[in-house]
Amino acid sequence: MPLLTGGKMTDQAHAQTYGNGDNPYATREDFLNIFDEDMNGLYQLSFLLTGDHQKAEKCFVSGVEDCARENRVFREWARVWAKRVIAENAIRELNPRWKYPSSSSDPVVFHYQQLSDPSGHFDRDSVLGITDFERFVFVLCVLEHYREHECALLLGCSAREVREARTRAIAELASIGQVAPVARKTVSELFAERPEV
Repeated sequence: MPLLTGGKMTDQAHAQTYGNGDNPYATREDFLNIFDEDMNGLYQLSFLLTGDHQKAEKCFVSGVEDCARENRVFREWARVWAKRVIAENAIRELNPRWKYPSSSSDPVVFHYQQLSDPSGHFDRDSVLGITDFERFVFVLCVLEHYREHECALLLGCSAREVREARTRAIAELASIGQVAPVARKTVSELFAERPEV
């Protein structure tokens, strides 16, 4: 068998894996169904990231358009991909950047037992009140369970900056009494408690 390159090799490998001719890639219709089924959750993610209804709507609509054009995302990854596209659009819209803490301020040290998978309740308005970069890190790492290095790649910063921002965000929420040991909350669950959005 001759050596295949790029897309041909991938297509042939998938044809052998699926054998029955099923397309393993998400179609336009698959993405449209995902956005239809999870419209509220995807919009809420967009709103928590942007902190503004108009920007959230713009990111959401762009996300629908971007995903509808995708043709090389595995069907089983399509829902996760839709969330990632929303996050990427929000990042492009706001361009959140890490700011070096001033040398006169003491570093924030906040001991939280499971920063990467916390239990806690977070008030939406309090989350919206933290700075853009910390809010993006908090939503992506804590609420959406992105790994530090994934969040760092999306935001164009280091994993250390992500860790520091996550710690500052949680410390700020804790300082205003918004961290209470209840149950894990996702973006959708956070908004389900406040249906006015």
